[in-house]
Amino acid sequence: MHVTVYVMLYYLTAAIFGWLFLWAGGYLVGVTATGLTAALFSNWLAARIYENRALAELGLWVNGDSGRNLLLGIAGGMGSACLVLGPPILTHAAHFTSTPSEPFSWGTLVFITILLGAGSAGEELFFRGYGFQILLSSLGPYTTILPVGVIFAALHWNNPHAGWLAMANTAGFGFLFGYAFLRSRDLWLPIGLHFGWNFTLPLFGVDLSGLRIKVTGYELSWTAGEVWSGGQYGPEASILTSLVLLALFVFIWKAPVRRQPSPLTDPPAESPVCEQPSLSQS
Repeated sequence: MHVTVYVMLYYLTAAIFGWLFLWAGGYLVGVTATGLTAALFSNWLAARIYENRALAELGLWVNGDSGRNLLLGIAGGMGSACLVLGPPILTHAAHFTSTPSEPFSWGTLVFITILLGAGSAGEELFFRGYGFQILLSSLGPYTTILPVGVIFAALHWNNPHAGWLAMANTAGFGFLFGYAFLRSRDLWLPIGLHFGWNFTLPLFGVDLSGLRIKVTGYELSWTAGEVWSGGQYGPEASILTSLVLLALFVFIWKAPVRRQPSPLTDPPAESPVCEQPSLSQS
């Protein structure tokens, strides 16, 4: 029931504010602002009503360990994107082509960075926030991470040019982000992974989940087939991403992640049992 109310709060908030953000900022800004606002409000209200917890206690602690986990995540996300796109460039299976109609500008880069950061935070708050953590504490990791990962992929099905390989890889990312939370018990590690990946793809001039985001004045043109390039959906529909995802799981497994306290998912501390003094017989 708590998870159902949480999801309803998210979609109700999105319905109320979505039209306003779309009107004020256009499609990309509107969708991103709507997702982040709805995720923040639904997590805050559900945690306050049902658990009497603050938003930070869902895994948004601001401390040194949070910063370390965030940087680890960004490094993993950026590094994995480079592993996907580096070999095709080095083997001339892909090459950069100038796009004079979309020149580079620092203003565009800053805007896209903020947009992708807000989008990554909004998605991770919703998918790995209150609802995910309640399910994790009651159902366990496998019966939480796997279904939520599949739902995460299914909600990307309406993206332009989505196909089955794209959905399989997106589900893989959903499993990865869930595992990242399991290791860190904060949202900073999955947010960092999500942002690092999303930020790096546009720098190479490739589409991100079927969306065209050009920032550098160049795009990546492929001579290899769509199974390698991902076609118009982008590298997330590529077999290269499927392989690199496995390496990214190993990275999260072995990385020096700092585990943080998680009031919703950590088992309650056991009360000390007072030993009763034995009665001596007179």
